[in-house]
Amino acid sequence: MLNVNGTPRPLVAYLRVSTNRQGRSGLGLEAQRATITSFAAANGFTLLAEHVEVETGKGIDALDRRPELAAALAAARKLRCSVVVAKLDRLSRDVAFIAGLMAQRVPFLVAELGEGVDPFVLHLYAALAEKERAMIATRTKSALAAKKAQGARLGNRTNLAEAQKLGSEVRTRAANDFATNVLPVIRELQAKGTGSLRALALALNARGFETPRGSTWTAMQIKRVLDRAGQG
Repeated sequence: MLNVNGTPRPLVAYLRVSTNRQGRSGLGLEAQRATITSFAAANGFTLLAEHVEVETGKGIDALDRRPELAAALAAARKLRCSVVVAKLDRLSRDVAFIAGLMAQRVPFLVAELGEGVDPFVLHLYAALAEKERAMIATRTKSALAAKKAQGARLGNRTNLAEAQKLGSEVRTRAANDFATNVLPVIRELQAKGTGSLRALALALNARGFETPRGSTWTAMQIKRVLDRAGQG
């Protein structure tokens, strides 16, 4: 879609990787750039600026720790256009941070979700990712506290096998809880006619959903979610 006068619409791109090593190697950046470029070409946009952020996990949800994001916002205001990211988590997985960005009155586009996604939906996706992260952290702390109360010496290498088993149990419970949260989205897709496991996996990936381990969905993972719900 072009402007009313037939000219391409301007767009500012924002890319982010989480470590200095990834930034130096370009790991992840090229995939983001390819996704954004394809989205722009398919929707009649012209990318006028690109801002690349390389930052560590510490302090990722503070705008003053993200100078390139601030610069992207400023450029978009000047050009009166949107900022585009490849996936929502390139902005943040924190709902409050996403809400703060919305308050900047600069529209955001998520290439993998497509154009015209309601801001409420972006908040919903961020909330799901934040919930997943919180569940894993809470269960890990609770399990470690229980072991400590039973007299286990945390950090003792002689308990390595037991610690690994505990970690696996925590991850499994977190995965089960996450599957419960993502099941309504799968049901919605099924109601709209998305029937096969592969199609459901592709739809979740296109919407920016990640598995509990932060990877893309596969048909087998969709089957496991449905099996847990008694629908497999």
